[in-house]
Amino acid sequence: QVQLVESGGGLVQAGGSLRLSCTASVNFFSINTQGWYRQTPGKQRELVATISINGNTNYADSVKGRFTISRDNAKSTVYLQMNSLTPEDTAVYYCHLETRSLNNVYWGQGTQITVSS
Repeated sequence: QVQLVESGGGLVQAGGSLRLSCTASVNFFSINTQGWYRQTPGKQRELVATISINGNTNYADSVKGRFTISRDNAKSTVYLQMNSLTPEDTAVYYCHLETRSLNNVYWGQGTQITVSS
């Protein structure tokens, strides 16, 4: 069983920045990928950014150049630096973790990000 603790959501004006963090209750070597998905009402949850245990990153096209994902292996924590935020970034952001063993998937509770015009 894995638990994910998210922080960093909130309200920000367009053009502003936020940083999300997600800490997992497992050692980093148990993690295949970790990152964030986001979801708005009536839409399917979509990938925002992930980072693998070997450092490979994957970003949604809509956030490339604005968001940066990083990790602290010692803390089993990933960070998402979100710059130049726009109203279309408004969503609930869910931390996502996939384990190396059995490729099990775990989700955080989600944190609301609202970007005002």
